[in-house]
Amino acid sequence: MLDLTLERLLSIERRGWDSLCRSEGGTFYGHVMTPDALMILPNGMVMDRDAIAGSLNESPPWASYELENARVVPASDHSAALVYKATATREGEALSFTALMSSVYCLLDGEIRLVLYQQTTITH
Repeated sequence: MLDLTLERLLSIERRGWDSLCRSEGGTFYGHVMTPDALMILPNGMVMDRDAIAGSLNESPPWASYELENARVVPASDHSAALVYKATATREGEALSFTALMSSVYCLLDGEIRLVLYQQTTITH
């Protein structure tokens, strides 16, 4: 059985950010999210997996990102939350985006899958 360790969850999170830097976030999150998963964004939008998969590949790519202060909060034997601070910039934008992130993961059919993701901005 897979363990929901800090290293493993942070690796998945970094792969997600890397996909956003390549404008492939829709493809990545379309796979890693559970069918009923949600993303809650700082602009008040709540998006399901289909909306994320259909829109993130069209979003402007991030040029760089940094993840800090990551920690895991166990929720059960089969689920945990990864909480961290992220700072990201887009090419040509003077201001960085900084937010606190929480990603709730579960074990589903032998894979680690994303159930809920929330961003709380601290720069706006």
